[in-house]
Amino acid sequence: MKKTYKIEVDCANCANKMEEAAKKAPGIREVTVNFMTQKMIVVFEEGAEPEAVMQDVLARCKKVEDDCEIYL
Repeated sequence: MKKTYKIEVDCANCANKMEEAAKKAPGIREVTVNFMTQKMIVVFEEGAEPEAVMQDVLARCKKVEDDCEIYL
């Protein structure tokens, strides 16, 4: 399953940090964070629960960039 989320991040470097953190979350197959469009495109593993996975992704992203936001 592929979903797109609106995000809020201050710089391209921060977007890269978010992308790297999100890729480490269980249930994620692929993540692309686009600073210019302020969007995160997520491809979930088969059988993953998107809501639960995205809560983990948000927590991981907040650890590397505390003022970022993912609008779930």
